[in-house]
Amino acid sequence: MASQIPEELVEEIRKANDIVDVIGEYVQLKKQGRNYFGLCPFHGEKTPSFSVTQDKQIFHCFGCGKGGNVVTFLMEIEGFNFTQAIHFLADKSGHVLPKEMQTSSRQEQTQESQDVLSANEWLTKLYHHLLRHSKDGKEAYQYLVDRGFTDESIDTFQLGFAPNSKDFTAQFLEKKGFHPQQMVKAGLLSAKEDQQVTDRFRGRVMFPIRSHLGKTVAFGGRALNGQEPKYLNSPESELFRKGTMLYNFDLARPHIRREQEVILFEGYVDVISAYNAGIQNGVATLGTSITEAQAKLLRRYVDQIIICYDGDQAGLHASYKAARLLKQVGCVVKVAHLTNDLDPDEFIQTYGADRFRNEIIKASDTYPSFMMRYIKKDYNLKLEGDRIQYVEKVLDEIALIEKPIEREHYLKELANEFSLSMDTLSLEIESRLQKLGNKQDKGYQKRHTNTIKSKRDATGKLLPAYHNAEKQLLTYMMADESIARKVLEELGGNFNVEKHKVIVTYLYAFYEEGNAPNVSHFVEQLPDAELQSYVVELALMPTRPDISDREISDYIKIIRTEQSDHVLIKSLRDEQKLAEQQSDPLKAAEIAMKILEIQKQIRS
Repeated sequence: MASQIPEELVEEIRKANDIVDVIGEYVQLKKQGRNYFGLCPFHGEKTPSFSVTQDKQIFHCFGCGKGGNVVTFLMEIEGFNFTQAIHFLADKSGHVLPKEMQTSSRQEQTQESQDVLSANEWLTKLYHHLLRHSKDGKEAYQYLVDRGFTDESIDTFQLGFAPNSKDFTAQFLEKKGFHPQQMVKAGLLSAKEDQQVTDRFRGRVMFPIRSHLGKTVAFGGRALNGQEPKYLNSPESELFRKGTMLYNFDLARPHIRREQEVILFEGYVDVISAYNAGIQNGVATLGTSITEAQAKLLRRYVDQIIICYDGDQAGLHASYKAARLLKQVGCVVKVAHLTNDLDPDEFIQTYGADRFRNEIIKASDTYPSFMMRYIKKDYNLKLEGDRIQYVEKVLDEIALIEKPIEREHYLKELANEFSLSMDTLSLEIESRLQKLGNKQDKGYQKRHTNTIKSKRDATGKLLPAYHNAEKQLLTYMMADESIARKVLEELGGNFNVEKHKVIVTYLYAFYEEGNAPNVSHFVEQLPDAELQSYVVELALMPTRPDISDREISDYIKIIRTEQSDHVLIKSLRDEQKLAEQQSDPLKAAEIAMKILEIQKQIRS
């Protein structure tokens, strides 16, 4: 597929898309020294071990081992093939691809997914047009205006209206060439027992649900005239997995990065109402409790999350569950405190945008303060027994706070509220901390023991000298073409480790094609993801810019010695076998000792 694209254009697109910028749209990256670190999007972790090296345009995770360049990152995280990844990057950088490539890229999606996306886009436009410009949509439009929605927000979120007709949408889709049964499967239409196809969403305000790439993948419909259910969503499908997606994530993402904070709501209306109030970093779950996948998605982008759920008991309990889960994945959690059983939209409509921002969002409880409030609801603090149980529960929560200063702050609050001794409370905390044990930063260890690990195999045993020599030599060869030429002349492809033989073969070919040293470009030439990750790991090994020819020759000598030793060992084993056949155990034992001595020298 890559051969259809001029290599010069591919390289131009690569250079126009800095890997830090692209990965930064999926992972919150923080600069540490020359590199950037964040939470790996490919495996669960609480401490960053995912590294992006800007000068080499590569990424590597010290935890799971994945590595590559900007193209392979997109292929891995989005499920793109090479062509689709280049197409995506070209769109970002404003490059125009050859027409035949644009067509082939679209064809590589399954035809069914392509049809469903196309139908969703048509209906998004149709429903929005009906809401804004038709008689049928006037009631729905007035409903939104009465709820405080502006024309700007209606247009931004592409809100629409589905007519109260049993076959309006069905006829529209059929005229556009979509098969009715396929649209039933996609959840845009419904099928009765007699196989008659009817509209799924009728007489409802329509909320398009977009993927993180901005494509409509589903709809949420809000009833206008007492229909049940009040909210009706598209069913789950290949394109729509409600447990892994968040409403408005595509529009909120740049604001989340800028604010370094996300506001988590329970529903579409709260997100849009908050948008009207000037809060553009809001997202919502899709009719279910927040899942671990959604929590980890948010954690990759941002540290701090404010939960802003409804103010009733159900909302309080949902806030508790969400706060615990977000805390578990490493987020700094705050919880907004809405009173009088109001939801965020109702508060904004009743008290205005300024009070919502200042009295609700900015005044959100810290996680410990929220937990105290949540625990308190189950106890009658006028009773001595309940007070003791409450204090015990709160101490359990305070013990989980990592920062000593923060722990002391909440202990003082508890001491003052119940006239307790700080010494007594401190002893209780100390006891709990001992039970919890000292937690070590495994991610830190992973990063800072990487140099040691590079000299060991998967079991932790030290690698043979020739293995490390080959790794070090490959690292220098990828950085300097003249070193690669020297190795080609003196050693060729005669490396001892099988995957090193494969890598060096591709590297020689890479230079023969006239390419300059560029590990980010080179990894694309390799046949599988495992080799790509390994090459990135090699590229991150420490090197010296002033390495001498003699040192390179020493590496080559170590590799050659291993080969000659292997030839000698094979010859000795043949002699040993012959001695055994001739019933000469003394000679066989002497030969075995020689073999062991050579193997000992190799390992040292």
